[in-house]
Amino acid sequence: MSSPAPARPRRFPWLTYGLISFAIAFLAALPLFSVLFTAFVADMNGCQVDEGSPHPCMVMGQDWGDTLYFTGVMGWLMLATLPLGIMGLVGIMVIAIIHRIIWGRRQKDAQ
Repeated sequence: MSSPAPARPRRFPWLTYGLISFAIAFLAALPLFSVLFTAFVADMNGCQVDEGSPHPCMVMGQDWGDTLYFTGVMGWLMLATLPLGIMGLVGIMVIAIIHRIIWGRRQKDAQ
């Protein structure tokens, strides 16, 4: 009778940590995407956009002035989201490093 095959060691969840890091970075950058959208639409249609007040901006026959004003002002949220995102990325990196060290020790002990 043959002995059972040894269990294959589990792989470290790098993909999980990568996806979490991507989600943190994406959420932190959302205000930047809002400002880039505003600049793109305003430039393509020759509109003026600033933080002072909304200005009329005709896009495909409709006035987008208020929308572009709102999305442009949302860029100020970067003052909060970027530092929080950086702290989140550093935090997940520290957690991943600690997890990898513990995982490596357990793999070594299991052998």
